[in-house]
Amino acid sequence: MSVLMNKDSRVVIQGFGGAGQREAATGIAYGTQIVCGVTPGRGGEVINGVPIRNTVEEAVREFNVNVSLIFVPAPFAADAILEAERAGLPLIICITEGIPVLDMVRVKRVLRNSASRLIGPNCPGVISVRDRARAGIMPVDVYLEGNVGVISRSGTLVYETVDQLTRLGMGQSSSVGVGGDPIIGTTQREALQLFEEDPDTAAVVLIGEI
Repeated sequence: MSVLMNKDSRVVIQGFGGAGQREAATGIAYGTQIVCGVTPGRGGEVINGVPIRNTVEEAVREFNVNVSLIFVPAPFAADAILEAERAGLPLIICITEGIPVLDMVRVKRVLRNSASRLIGPNCPGVISVRDRARAGIMPVDVYLEGNVGVISRSGTLVYETVDQLTRLGMGQSSSVGVGGDPIIGTTQREALQLFEEDPDTAAVVLIGEI
């Protein structure tokens, strides 16, 4: 069992620019099913082997995606999150930092009565080491399969912590970066509950922010 993502996760990347393309290549090489990108106005193109559509709704309909990874610039990121929520995606991961607080207040209000879960914003994302499923920006080479879960508000600190665990031979089950912004979708306490329910996780490292 994995936390939030597994081998069946099908990822759409919203904002398939330079960062989205780079992380798509890394994720695909790792084993993740990144099946579609979304960039309005570029629907119908194929970029680095990834088909592009204009909306998340199209991506859901055509590719049966169930995870969104967002690289949309801050002024438009809240609308991207809400678009994914309207399309019914159960998991939305927003990497973007600097989203205006009032925009996130609006997003948080919608998510309160939604079946969608938001990770982030301003986060490194989610990785399931056992299932080699990654939606985020974390370097994959520091991870080692095992039974230690990792939850962090800080992106940089999670990489450093995982690297230290791996050097000690303590592999990881899954890793979740909840995000460092004032308003985030999933709290550390909620993430901890997910790991508590995971039979493949025996211990958890919980990392705050500097």
